[in-house]
Amino acid sequence: MTGQSRKRKYSPEELRQLIDLYRQTRDESLQEQLVTAYTPLVETLAKKFVRGQVMYEDLVQVGMIGLLASLRRFDPSFDRTFESFAIPTIVGEIKRYIRDKTWSVHVPRRVKELSPKIKRVVDELTAKLQRSPQISDIASCLGVTEEAVLETLEMGRSYHSLSMDSELEADNEGNTITLLDLVGQQEAGYGQVEQNLMLDRALHVLDKREKEIIHLTFYQNLSQKQAGDIMGMSQMHISRLQRRALGKLREALRLEQLETTKTAKAAKSAKTAT
Repeated sequence: MTGQSRKRKYSPEELRQLIDLYRQTRDESLQEQLVTAYTPLVETLAKKFVRGQVMYEDLVQVGMIGLLASLRRFDPSFDRTFESFAIPTIVGEIKRYIRDKTWSVHVPRRVKELSPKIKRVVDELTAKLQRSPQISDIASCLGVTEEAVLETLEMGRSYHSLSMDSELEADNEGNTITLLDLVGQQEAGYGQVEQNLMLDRALHVLDKREKEIIHLTFYQNLSQKQAGDIMGMSQMHISRLQRRALGKLREALRLEQLETTKTAKAAKSAKTAT
């Protein structure tokens, strides 16, 4: 097709004749002419729905799908113009795309369909009642339950999501923090796990009897007397062995901590050097 034919403006009668001929022949060159002729209509409709993260180019492409579907399904015997048939079809495709593709978080289809209705009714009721409508007002107007309205409003907050790495300004000097910094918290359990691991590594310095005393008095939380009854020893003997075992463990843990600190400093120095 030449550049001149692509830019040609058709009269309403010429377009009607082209559509009739296309219906009879399904000729691709005629389809191309009709698509070119109605592209401004699709672009105008797409602009009405551009908002937020919805891209204009994407809506135009979706609108073109609606235009092609209209060309294939249009029946002039219903005594209506092609435009009056095509516009609802194109708009329907665009609305379905927005409903199905632009929610960041998956929500039920009923919520996607009810959400725009609630927004429309809220605007209408606000103007009519001269106040913000209540949930019962919205539900009554739409013929749905109040639970359905509340569910849709709550899930409507999921229309867009943010990455936990999204940066927020923290002070007037331009320093930033991430969302993860705000919602994260120190988990004490990690420190406890680390301490238990260090203790397990240090237990090798104890003999079998000392390990059993530590296990009974600290892991099973038994008293020295109870531990003595189990091991056949006096409470005084258990107390003396326990003190000796704890002294060995403290020394082993101190050496473990020194070794860990030395390793961390060496790793930091190596990273700085590189």
